Amino acid sequence: MDTTYWGRNFGLMVLKDALRGVVLWHKYVRHETIAQYVEGIEWLKGNGFRIYGIVIDGMKGLPQALKPIPVQMCQFHQMLIVRRYLTQNPDIEASQELLNLINIIAKTDKESFCGAFNEWYEKYRDVVNERVHDKRIKRIKPPYMRPKLRSAYLSIKRNMPLLWTFYDHPETGLPNTNNAIEGVFSDLKTKVRVHRGISKENRKKLIDEYLKRHY
Repeated sequence: MDTTYWGRNFGLMVLKDALRGVVLWHKYVRHETIAQYVEGIEWLKGNGFRIYGIVIDGMKGLPQALKPIPVQMCQFHQMLIVRRYLTQNPDIEASQELLNLINIIAKTDKESFCGAFNEWYEKYRDVVNERVHDKRIKRIKPPYMRPKLRSAYLSIKRNMPLLWTFYDHPETGLPNTNNAIEGVFSDLKTKVRVHRGISKENRKKLIDEYLKRHY
Protein backbone atom coordinates (compact mmCIF):
# COMPACT_ATOMS: atom_id res chain seq x y z
CA MET A 1 0.00 0.00 0.00
CA ASP A 2 1.17 3.50 -0.79
CA THR A 3 0.06 6.96 -1.93
CA THR A 4 1.29 9.20 -4.74
CA TYR A 5 0.52 12.85 -5.44
CA TRP A 6 -0.07 15.28 -8.26
CA GLY A 7 0.56 18.66 -6.68
CA ARG A 8 -0.15 19.28 -3.01
CA ASN A 9 -3.80 18.35 -2.69
CA PHE A 10 -4.48 15.54 -5.15
CA GLY A 11 -3.34 12.11 -4.06
CA LEU A 12 -4.08 8.53 -5.04
CA MET A 13 -3.99 5.85 -2.36
CA VAL A 14 -3.59 2.30 -3.66
CA LEU A 15 -3.73 -1.22 -2.21
CA LYS A 16 -2.26 -3.76 -4.62
CA ASP A 17 -2.06 -7.55 -4.58
CA ALA A 18 1.67 -8.26 -4.75
CA LEU A 19 1.21 -11.84 -5.98
CA ARG A 20 -1.30 -11.24 -8.78
CA GLY A 21 -0.30 -7.68 -9.65
CA VAL A 22 -3.89 -6.46 -9.30
CA VAL A 23 -4.98 -3.13 -7.78
CA LEU A 24 -7.61 -4.17 -5.25
CA TRP A 25 -8.67 -0.79 -3.88
CA HIS A 26 -7.92 2.86 -4.49
CA LYS A 27 -9.09 6.18 -3.12
CA TYR A 28 -8.47 9.84 -3.93
CA VAL A 29 -7.11 11.78 -0.96
CA ARG A 30 -5.79 15.23 -0.15
CA HIS A 31 -3.34 13.82 2.38
CA GLU A 32 -2.71 10.21 3.40
CA THR A 33 -3.83 9.24 6.90
CA ILE A 34 -3.74 6.08 8.97
CA ALA A 35 -7.55 6.06 9.06
CA GLN A 36 -7.72 5.95 5.25
CA TYR A 37 -5.32 3.02 5.03
CA VAL A 38 -7.34 1.19 7.69
CA GLU A 39 -10.48 1.96 5.67
CA GLY A 40 -8.93 0.21 2.68
CA ILE A 41 -7.97 -2.82 4.75
CA GLU A 42 -11.46 -3.06 6.24
CA TRP A 43 -12.93 -2.89 2.73
CA LEU A 44 -10.76 -5.83 1.68
CA LYS A 45 -11.79 -7.85 4.72
CA GLY A 46 -15.44 -7.02 4.15
CA ASN A 47 -15.18 -8.27 0.58
CA GLY A 48 -13.70 -11.62 1.47
CA PHE A 49 -10.00 -10.98 0.90
CA ARG A 50 -7.53 -12.79 3.14
CA ILE A 51 -4.60 -10.54 4.04
CA TYR A 52 -1.30 -12.34 4.63
CA GLY A 53 0.79 -9.21 5.10
CA ILE A 54 1.25 -5.60 4.03
CA VAL A 55 4.21 -3.61 2.72
CA ILE A 56 4.29 0.02 3.88
CA ASP A 57 6.61 2.99 3.41
CA GLY A 58 7.14 3.63 7.12
CA MET A 59 4.28 5.97 8.03
CA LYS A 60 4.48 6.54 11.79
CA GLY A 61 1.82 4.69 13.75
CA LEU A 62 0.62 2.61 10.79
CA PRO A 63 2.14 -0.75 11.86
CA GLN A 64 0.36 -0.49 15.21
CA ALA A 65 -2.94 0.36 13.51
CA LEU A 66 -2.66 -2.68 11.24
CA LYS A 67 -2.03 -5.27 13.97
CA PRO A 68 -2.20 -8.26 13.97
CA ILE A 69 -1.44 -8.23 10.22
CA PRO A 70 2.29 -8.79 9.51
CA VAL A 71 3.86 -5.55 8.24
CA GLN A 72 6.94 -5.20 6.04
CA MET A 73 8.73 -1.85 5.92
CA CYS A 74 9.78 -1.14 2.34
CA GLN A 75 13.55 -1.55 2.28
CA PHE A 76 13.88 0.92 -0.56
CA HIS A 77 12.07 3.60 1.45
CA GLN A 78 14.38 2.90 4.38
CA MET A 79 17.32 3.41 2.05
CA LEU A 80 15.88 6.77 0.93
CA ILE A 81 15.38 7.87 4.54
CA VAL A 82 19.02 7.21 5.36
CA ARG A 83 20.20 8.91 2.17
CA ARG A 84 18.22 12.03 3.08
CA TYR A 85 20.00 12.19 6.40
CA LEU A 86 23.50 11.39 5.16
CA THR A 87 23.35 12.65 1.54
CA GLN A 88 24.93 10.65 -1.27
CA ASN A 89 28.44 11.86 -0.41
CA PRO A 90 28.90 11.97 3.38
CA ASP A 91 32.16 13.44 4.59
CA ILE A 92 33.00 11.24 7.59
CA GLU A 93 33.89 7.56 7.67
CA ALA A 94 31.04 6.51 9.98
CA SER A 95 28.45 8.01 7.64
CA GLN A 96 30.11 6.56 4.56
CA GLU A 97 30.08 3.06 6.03
CA LEU A 98 26.46 3.31 7.19
CA LEU A 99 25.42 4.51 3.73
CA ASN A 100 27.28 1.63 2.09
CA LEU A 101 25.54 -0.78 4.44
CA ILE A 102 22.01 0.48 3.81
CA ASN A 103 22.65 0.49 0.06
CA ILE A 104 22.99 -3.31 0.08
CA ILE A 105 20.03 -4.09 2.35
CA ALA A 106 17.91 -5.47 -0.49
CA LYS A 107 20.76 -7.70 -1.69
CA THR A 108 21.63 -9.44 1.57
CA ASP A 109 19.97 -11.54 4.26
CA LYS A 110 18.76 -10.62 7.73
CA GLU A 111 21.60 -12.22 9.69
CA SER A 112 24.32 -10.61 7.58
CA PHE A 113 22.73 -7.16 7.65
CA CYS A 114 21.91 -7.16 11.37
CA GLY A 115 25.37 -8.45 12.19
CA ALA A 116 27.07 -5.78 10.09
CA PHE A 117 24.79 -3.08 11.54
CA ASN A 118 25.65 -4.07 15.12
CA GLU A 119 29.35 -4.18 14.27
CA TRP A 120 29.08 -0.71 12.73
CA TYR A 121 27.51 0.66 15.91
CA GLU A 122 30.13 -0.91 18.18
CA LYS A 123 32.84 0.63 16.00
CA TYR A 124 31.28 4.10 15.90
CA ARG A 125 29.34 4.19 19.18
CA ASP A 126 31.32 7.17 20.47
CA VAL A 127 30.92 9.04 17.18
CA VAL A 128 27.15 8.52 17.16
CA ASN A 129 26.69 9.54 20.80
CA GLU A 130 29.23 12.37 21.00
CA ARG A 131 27.78 15.67 22.18
CA VAL A 132 28.91 19.22 21.43
CA HIS A 133 31.71 20.39 23.70
CA ASP A 134 30.95 24.05 24.29
CA LYS A 135 30.82 25.63 27.74
CA ARG A 136 28.63 28.41 26.38
CA ILE A 137 25.77 25.92 26.01
CA LYS A 138 23.74 26.08 29.20
CA ARG A 139 21.55 23.03 28.59
CA ILE A 140 21.90 20.09 30.98
CA LYS A 141 22.62 17.85 27.99
CA PRO A 142 24.34 19.54 25.02
CA PRO A 143 23.10 18.65 21.51
CA TYR A 144 24.61 15.75 19.63
CA MET A 145 27.64 16.53 17.52
CA ARG A 146 26.30 14.66 14.48
CA PRO A 147 22.49 14.70 14.70
CA LYS A 148 21.88 13.52 11.13
CA LEU A 149 24.13 10.50 11.52
CA ARG A 150 22.41 9.67 14.79
CA SER A 151 18.97 10.07 13.19
CA ALA A 152 19.95 7.75 10.34
CA TYR A 153 21.18 5.15 12.82
CA LEU A 154 18.07 5.40 15.00
CA SER A 155 15.79 5.16 11.97
CA ILE A 156 17.31 1.82 10.97
CA LYS A 157 17.34 0.57 14.57
CA ARG A 158 13.71 1.55 15.13
CA ASN A 159 12.50 -0.03 11.89
CA MET A 160 14.68 -3.14 12.05
CA PRO A 161 11.87 -5.47 13.25
CA LEU A 162 9.76 -4.41 10.24
CA LEU A 163 12.52 -4.59 7.64
CA TRP A 164 12.68 -8.38 7.69
CA THR A 165 9.06 -9.51 8.01
CA PHE A 166 9.24 -11.03 4.51
CA TYR A 167 12.35 -12.96 5.60
CA ASP A 168 10.91 -14.18 8.90
CA HIS A 169 7.57 -15.15 7.35
CA PRO A 170 8.24 -16.49 3.83
CA GLU A 171 4.81 -18.14 3.85
CA THR A 172 3.21 -14.69 3.44
CA GLY A 173 4.74 -14.17 -0.01
CA LEU A 174 5.52 -10.56 0.93
CA PRO A 175 8.01 -8.66 -1.23
CA ASN A 176 10.69 -6.65 0.57
CA THR A 177 9.88 -3.39 -1.25
CA ASN A 178 6.96 -1.43 -2.65
CA ASN A 179 8.66 -1.25 -6.05
CA ALA A 180 5.74 -2.96 -7.82
CA ILE A 181 3.28 -0.32 -6.66
CA GLU A 182 5.79 2.41 -7.52
CA GLY A 183 5.70 1.00 -11.04
CA VAL A 184 1.93 1.56 -11.12
CA PHE A 185 2.42 5.15 -10.02
CA SER A 186 5.10 5.72 -12.65
CA ASP A 187 2.79 4.42 -15.39
CA LEU A 188 -0.07 6.60 -14.18
CA LYS A 189 2.05 9.75 -14.02
CA THR A 190 3.27 9.18 -17.56
CA LYS A 191 -0.32 8.76 -18.73
CA VAL A 192 -1.61 11.82 -16.87
CA ARG A 193 1.32 13.94 -18.06
CA VAL A 194 0.16 13.43 -21.65
CA HIS A 195 -3.20 14.95 -20.67
CA ARG A 196 -1.78 17.88 -18.76
CA GLY A 197 -4.30 20.61 -18.01
CA ILE A 198 -7.40 18.43 -17.66
CA SER A 199 -9.79 19.07 -14.78
CA LYS A 200 -9.52 17.17 -11.51
CA GLU A 201 -12.69 15.19 -12.23
CA ASN A 202 -11.49 14.19 -15.69
CA ARG A 203 -8.15 13.23 -14.20
CA LYS A 204 -9.96 10.89 -11.81
CA LYS A 205 -11.88 9.33 -14.70
CA LEU A 206 -8.64 8.86 -16.64
CA ILE A 207 -6.95 7.18 -13.68
CA ASP A 208 -9.98 4.99 -12.91
CA GLU A 209 -10.14 3.77 -16.49
CA TYR A 210 -6.39 3.17 -16.69
CA LEU A 211 -6.38 1.12 -13.48
CA LYS A 212 -9.38 -0.86 -14.66
CA ARG A 213 -7.75 -1.74 -17.98
CA HIS A 214 -4.19 -2.37 -16.89
CA TYR A 215 -4.29 -3.39 -13.22
